[in-house]
Amino acid sequence: MGVNAVISPAVSAADRDAAFAVRFRVFVDEQGVPAEIELDAADADAAHFLARAGGRAVGTVRVLRRDGAAVLGRLAVLPEARGTGLGAALVRAVEEHARAAGLASVELHAQVPARGFYERLGYAAFGEQDVEAGIPHVWMRRRLTA
Repeated sequence: MGVNAVISPAVSAADRDAAFAVRFRVFVDEQGVPAEIELDAADADAAHFLARAGGRAVGTVRVLRRDGAAVLGRLAVLPEARGTGLGAALVRAVEEHARAAGLASVELHAQVPARGFYERLGYAAFGEQDVEAGIPHVWMRRRLTA
């Protein structure tokens, strides 16, 4: 597939529905996260990004603002778009959004198996490992430069 996906803010109801459908496929269908906790109240306050390739939604991420930091969450890429650089491009979109908002860092609650992915993008773990939705997670942070 390649990295020819286009990433844009998901502002319309249709774009958000497409983003939520990607999340459901990845988190609920693949990983067994309970459907009732996948969507949460934070979705209403988050900025969402949607990646499309060939007109199809293939990836998404959301970003919240908390204590002067951007909090990246719900990064999901469909199986057919994995290994293309799309996940890294979604992370970079969040970082650009955070810089534009004047935020100094991006934090995220990474699934432990994805820790290396985020480390390669400049994130460092902090705090203790914990479990969310039955999956081990660790908090990670990257300081942004101007």
